[in-house]
Amino acid sequence: MEHSKTANRIMFALLVFAAAVFLFPIFVVLMNSFKNKFSISQTPFVLPNGDTFAGITNYTTGVADTGFFSAFGWSLFITVFSVLAIVVFTSMTAWYIVRVKSVFTSIFYYALVFSMIVPFQMVMFTMSKTANTLGLDNPIGIILIYLGFGAGLSTFMFTGFIKSVPVQIEEAATIDGCNPAQTYWRIVFPILKPTAITVAILNTMWIWNDYLLPYLVIGHDYKTIPIAVQYLKGGYGSVDMGAMMAMLVLAIIPVVIFYLSCQKYIIKGVASGAVKG
Repeated sequence: MEHSKTANRIMFALLVFAAAVFLFPIFVVLMNSFKNKFSISQTPFVLPNGDTFAGITNYTTGVADTGFFSAFGWSLFITVFSVLAIVVFTSMTAWYIVRVKSVFTSIFYYALVFSMIVPFQMVMFTMSKTANTLGLDNPIGIILIYLGFGAGLSTFMFTGFIKSVPVQIEEAATIDGCNPAQTYWRIVFPILKPTAITVAILNTMWIWNDYLLPYLVIGHDYKTIPIAVQYLKGGYGSVDMGAMMAMLVLAIIPVVIFYLSCQKYIIKGVASGAVKG
């Protein structure tokens, strides 16, 4: 018993240390967002004092210089509808792959899995040219592109979970008069809720913070937050570090709130997945 308590204390200490390591960079960014830009370079790890404290000046400057609210709106629009499309279409695809056993579904599944190992840099120029040719270089078109790039991992995750769902539940719904669409929305999708939220969180963090794909596809016409932050760079490589730190803080707040609000569903999904047979 004493040995078990000691092991638990050691594990707790290691987890606290790991949490501190991961949270420290966020704390540094938050701390420096309230300091003037000169003291950030000289004393980045020192708390702001009377001489270095800049108040909310960095936030007001960053919002004005980057057009933050417009960028926030475009980022929100693209992220919400891209994640919604990924969750809905990949979950339906995974359900079809698992329940319909054929050569086509097997090939299609492995093609999606293979797409996970293809680096984005290999296809980015071809993809941007294709997007321009097909008229996808706009906020609505980029949603389809995100759906394509997010389909591999999301379908893989949904497929693994659906395999653990007894098919008898769906057969009972069919006997009760449900067609395939009704069976999916009324029976299957509610069961997939924990996995759907996990997929949504992973894709939200990716799409919200993505810089390269929006830059290549929609450019400066519809600036997202990562693109807007780049406007804080001045001539000859000068950067307003204070305003940039402030904008980074504003950028991560929505993702943190979303993650914290959905965290309980992830834990519940892991626990339920462990006991399914």
